[in-house]
Amino acid sequence: MLDGLAEWWDALELWLVQRWFPVQFVLVMAVLIPLCLALVWLLSRIVDRVATWIGTDRWDENTTPRDDARTDRAG
Repeated sequence: MLDGLAEWWDALELWLVQRWFPVQFVLVMAVLIPLCLALVWLLSRIVDRVATWIGTDRWDENTTPRDDARTDRAG
C-alpha cells in the first residue's frame, strides 16, 4: 500500500517539476490555497470548541474586554 502511494507521489512530483515555472506556480497555488483555507477553518472550529468547553465566560454578552479594562482604569 505505502509503496504504491510512494510511487504515485514520485510520479506526480516528477510530472510537476517538468512543467514550466508559471504552470507549476498556478498548480501549487490551486492546491495550497484551498488546503490552507480548510486548515484555518478546522483550527478555528477546534479553538472555538475548546474555548467553549473551558468556559471563557469572564464577560457578559454586552461587555467586551476593552470596555471592562476602561472601567477598571477609570475607577
